[in-house]
Amino acid sequence: MGDISISGELDRLKSESLAQIASAGSMDDVEKLRVFLLGRKGEITSRLKTLSSLSQEERPAAGAALNAVKNSIEEALSERASSMKKKEVTERLEREEFDVTLPGRPVGDGGFHPIGAVMDELIGIFQELGFSVVEGPEIETDEYNFQMLNFPDDHPARDMQDTFYVQNGARLLRTHTSPVQIHAMLKRKPPLSVIAPGRVYRCDSDITHSPVFHQLEGFHIAKDVNFGHLKGILELFIHRLYGKNTKLRFRPSFFPFTEPSAEVDVSCQICSGKGCRVCKGSGWLEILGAGMIDPNVLKAVGYDSEKWTGFAFGMGIERVAMLKYGIDDIRLLYENDIKFISQF
Repeated sequence: MGDISISGELDRLKSESLAQIASAGSMDDVEKLRVFLLGRKGEITSRLKTLSSLSQEERPAAGAALNAVKNSIEEALSERASSMKKKEVTERLEREEFDVTLPGRPVGDGGFHPIGAVMDELIGIFQELGFSVVEGPEIETDEYNFQMLNFPDDHPARDMQDTFYVQNGARLLRTHTSPVQIHAMLKRKPPLSVIAPGRVYRCDSDITHSPVFHQLEGFHIAKDVNFGHLKGILELFIHRLYGKNTKLRFRPSFFPFTEPSAEVDVSCQICSGKGCRVCKGSGWLEILGAGMIDPNVLKAVGYDSEKWTGFAFGMGIERVAMLKYGIDDIRLLYENDIKFISQF
């Protein structure tokens, strides 16, 4: 390269490059010049590679001069590109015709998904009743999901919940939100009132079941808690959710972690309890399960079952939403059909 600082070669390269950039007639021309001058095999890049052939004394001055030319070219390319973009926009506006008197296109208001809306409503009701909200992991161990909830290894109740196992069976996708209750009990001392909303997973799928669905479970532990307290809380909750004219009934049932246990039905929201296709003519629809917490569960978390008693309840959010909005197929809640969702 010789003495690049005084050879005039860089001055010639700079002036020629700036002239070519100034005469570029389109963005495509600007891009071609950028590649020709600054690309991997460009004029500036090739000259930068020759700096290593200069002596130690020549390199600093030559490098500084070459960088100055490079910066000038980059600045010119940027300014020309900006100018060409503005020119293209201006020309497009001149070619196209706009009728500014036309009304704008309306943008529809967003809304809540029925599952989210019902979940928020349920949480709000129980928070007003003094319950705190706790969340937990969706990937659980058998200990938290079954054993500490009074599900022995050979317990037939395990067959009631088809489980997704992961990590070669070492862990599982929680089948209910009850494990969150165990986590909460281990971290807190009674008295306490907690609800645990969240997603749960089971190997099941038809018009009334989904492999992924949502639950809200809750429990209250204090001294001298009895089944009457449970009935009072659930009656207040149901009346807040569906109205004061809604009737309740409790049917004996079985859950491993509560004893005694009950399933709670409400008068059909479609026919007001008169009997219809949705309630199969009975006038009743199941809404949730509940019961008094089994002493074995209290002992598993270190609570004195002689001193503390409590009740627990759980419900599927999809079931509540289907009853509330008269939806007859659970799969509609997951298909993301805008026409369906916009109804809510």
